[in-house]
This record gives sequence, structure tokens and C-alpha cells, in this order.
Amino acid sequence: DALHPGYGFLSESADLALACEKAGLLFVGPSAATLRLLGDKAASRRIAGELSIPIIPGTDAPLSLEAARAFFDELPSGQAMVLKAVAGGGGRGMRVVRRSGELEAAFERCRSEAQRSFGLESLFAECYVEDARHIEIQVAADARGTVSHLGERDCTLQRRHQKLVEMAPAPALDPSLRQALCKAACALTVETGLVGVGTIEFLVDRRDGFFFIEANPRLQVEHTVTEAVTGVDLVEIQLRLAEGAQLGELGLAT
Repeated sequence: DALHPGYGFLSESADLALACEKAGLLFVGPSAATLRLLGDKAASRRIAGELSIPIIPGTDAPLSLEAARAFFDELPSGQAMVLKAVAGGGGRGMRVVRRSGELEAAFERCRSEAQRSFGLESLFAECYVEDARHIEIQVAADARGTVSHLGERDCTLQRRHQKLVEMAPAPALDPSLRQALCKAACALTVETGLVGVGTIEFLVDRRDGFFFIEANPRLQVEHTVTEAVTGVDLVEIQLRLAEGAQLGELGLAT
């Protein structure tokens, strides 16, 4: 009577969640509406900004090549730009542009990869934050809108924007910064109506300033790192939340 979509791209598919609903099956994950909302990185950026969560300066989507060039030309000298697929994930549909002459080829590659991987070629652009730490917060939320977190994972070590090593808790993370990241992650989770488990991702710059980058409304491959540290079985939590359990019943209320 239920379908668990795993941790691949199908777990973020609003169409799959809607198909389950029409078939009378329980989709173990957020609603189709929430999946559609958080699947749009540009839309989730706007929501974060409305909540006063810091976001990286960037553009709206869909982005044209001309608008991308105009944004790049307005950046301070030496500042790089990153092109991102609106529906991206797993490092696909993402290119860093450091020189004006690279822009057109990067734009076309990014758009083509986004269309091939996600069926949507729409892009947006952000300033590229150099040498940033990548910190993600594991959240859980029940149908009553109660949200909790299970700490953070540091996934800074990457290759081609794909995570290689995850560490939890994040080493040498200032306690006040950790608290601010968790607070921001929970606020965004409440605002978007996410029910189940998810990950809210941030970049932390050299001065310990942080920026929201994206929300993944699903179980991630690296969820086992959090499980090893906390002793909480996140798949069991997913199933219990899908059944209608409250975080308090699961021992996760904060």
C-alpha cells in the first residue's frame, strides 16, 4: 500500500508522487507540490530570501545567454560565476565560468546536460564562492509542521561538484554557526511544507558567513553517515512519518 522511492532522482519526482496518489498508494516522501517547489532551485532561493536566510547573489530563471553575459560583466574583476540547472542535482548541469570567452560554450553544455538529465533546460546563475565549505543539515518533519534536525554533515571534499567524503559532525565548526545553520534549515523546512526527511544545503565562506544553496526533499545516499553518528534509522523515520507518526513519538522533538 506504499512505495519507497529510494534515494535516486525518482525520490524527487513530483510526477511519481502524483502517480502514487492517483493509484491509491502512499508515497514515502513529501507531497508532489513540495517536491515540485523544492525541485526548482531558483524558487527555493526566493523562499530562502523571503525568510531572510542569506543567499548568494544571482539571477532569476529561466536565464538567457544574454542575461548570463550581462550578469557576468557586472561582477567585480576576478569574480567567477557558476551556471546551475534549475532542476539540477548530483553535480549535473553545473559549470563554473571564470572568463567571458568561456561563457557561451559553458552555457550550451550546461543547458544540454540539464535537458538530458532532468528534462528541463532552464538555468540560473550565481556568484561563485571560492574555497567554501559545503555543510548540509539533515532535517525531519511531521504532518503537523513540527520540524527537527539531526545535525550536519560536512561534504566539502568533492570532485566535479560530486561529493566524495562526508564527515559528521563537521570538524571545527563554530557552535554559533552550527546553531544558525540548523535554525535556517528548520525554518525553510516549515515554510515549504516538507513532510518526511530532507537535507538543506549551505556554503560557508572563509569568514564563516553562510549561504543557502538548495534543498533536497529526499533521503540522500550519504544518510548512513548521520545514522552512524546519531543511531537513528532514517528509513524507519521516513516510514513512520509517512504513516502519520509525530516527531515526539519518534523521540525526535526538539
